[in-house]
Amino acid sequence: MDGEALLEVLLRHGVEFILIGGFAAILQGSPIPTNDLDITPMTAPENYTRLSAALTELDAKVRAEGVEPLRFNHNAESLADAAIWNLSTKFGDLDITTVPSGTTGFNDLRRDAITIKLGAISFNVASLADIVRSKGTANRDKDPRALPVLRELLARETLSQAEARRHKKK
Repeated sequence: MDGEALLEVLLRHGVEFILIGGFAAILQGSPIPTNDLDITPMTAPENYTRLSAALTELDAKVRAEGVEPLRFNHNAESLADAAIWNLSTKFGDLDITTVPSGTTGFNDLRRDAITIKLGAISFNVASLADIVRSKGTANRDKDPRALPVLRELLARETLSQAEARRHKKK
């Protein structure tokens, strides 16, 4: 997977999204590998129009277990009709989820999101607390293995922030 190239296409098309999931956790220090990129898009019609254009450039296909990726025609309306899209692109797998488990979607995640710079691009990434909240609620087979590591990272981040505040007061 070339996550940076995939993100660059989304950003060049002006898609507003929050990066979530494993890749977001890796960018914040997680050692747990991932094979896909997960995003939560803003659900405005004009954003879905930009997302559709980006997916066309990415040669996105619907990904389903046990079959080759399937071509699909899409536009803003058809993308908005589904809460989850599991896609294969020329740069790797992309999962689009409008309301990740444990959240209420884009605006909820945006509140505590951080901005990360990767190469020449900058984008919004869900906070570790929101990633932990989502994975804890989703309770998929892979989540119980990742959660202890993510909780430890979150505890270190919280401790580091508390120390920074103490030093600022002095």
